[in-house]
Amino acid sequence: MSKILVTGGCGYIGAHTVVDLVENGFEVVSVDDLSRSTTVLIEGVQRITGKPFKNYKVDLKNFDDTRAVFQENADIAGVIHFAAYKAVGESVEQPLEYYENNLESLINVLKCVREFNIPNFVFSSSCTVYGSPDVMPVTEDSPIKEAESPYGATKQMGEKIVKDFSDVVNTNAILLRYFNPVGAHPSIQIGEIPLGKPQNLVPAITQTAIGKLPKMTVYGNDYDTRDGSCIRDFIHVSDIAHAHTLALQYLLANKNQSKCEVFNLGTGNGVTVLEAIKAFEAVSGEKLNYVIGARRPGDIVAIYANNKHAVETLHWNIKYDLNEMMRTAWEWEQKIQRDGLLTTEQKSILN
Repeated sequence: MSKILVTGGCGYIGAHTVVDLVENGFEVVSVDDLSRSTTVLIEGVQRITGKPFKNYKVDLKNFDDTRAVFQENADIAGVIHFAAYKAVGESVEQPLEYYENNLESLINVLKCVREFNIPNFVFSSSCTVYGSPDVMPVTEDSPIKEAESPYGATKQMGEKIVKDFSDVVNTNAILLRYFNPVGAHPSIQIGEIPLGKPQNLVPAITQTAIGKLPKMTVYGNDYDTRDGSCIRDFIHVSDIAHAHTLALQYLLANKNQSKCEVFNLGTGNGVTVLEAIKAFEAVSGEKLNYVIGARRPGDIVAIYANNKHAVETLHWNIKYDLNEMMRTAWEWEQKIQRDGLLTTEQKSILN
């Protein structure tokens, strides 16, 4: 049973990936400082898998503490690196914090990967690396244009760091470029818990529907799209999670064709913000209170994936459609409310 170290394993995508790894026979150790996540997801992972979930509460910007985790787990077969700040709008407002956190933590992890001779590394990247693309759908060979936000820039830099690193050490790497992960685990035991005002569309939708937010804003209805709102490629978080397991299995089986490979993770379908709202309303039966606002800095007009490479090479199959994404997200939001999953501190942040 291979041991996998997951950084950011208590976060949204990280927790779902931990579940998928365990269900596919891996032993998992997590590192998460819990600054952007909660123990709620640790408990949910344990309920789903029926196994204990070990997390080291460590700030990866601290090299000595990071190294201590690796030293205590000397038999690591691979690392999946999620740990990063991820809100586009916040990154525009706080660029230095994003550059410091996202890049320093990555470099410290890679130093440990080198020292402890860990052979496999999977990097959590993003479709934001493509900037504002000219041609859709984007493929892995689409031009990397100037990032529209500091968050996107940290992912571009992160990819470059990983590629340059893998060229000179005995470590094979995969860069997974996510599009827009949404939804919750089918068990409704784990899902997204944004701290503070939601920066992403679906949590804003569900929190408005349940009354945590009085209304939500659609940022711009004057884009050159079929209804004037931005187009995104929404992909269920469990489908994203399973791609990480497949990527590790691919590396462990020595099937990689180069030292560093890239895969898009999206459905290949572009959905507008207003279409996503309508899909939620249809699934939930709730009428959403939303207003049209100005465009938001850092947002691009449209992006969706060509996922052929991941489907054919990793044998990745998408299980969940947009309705399932919205249904599970809504059921998870209702569970948060019903079971009182947010702490007093988290509630005060939301308010």
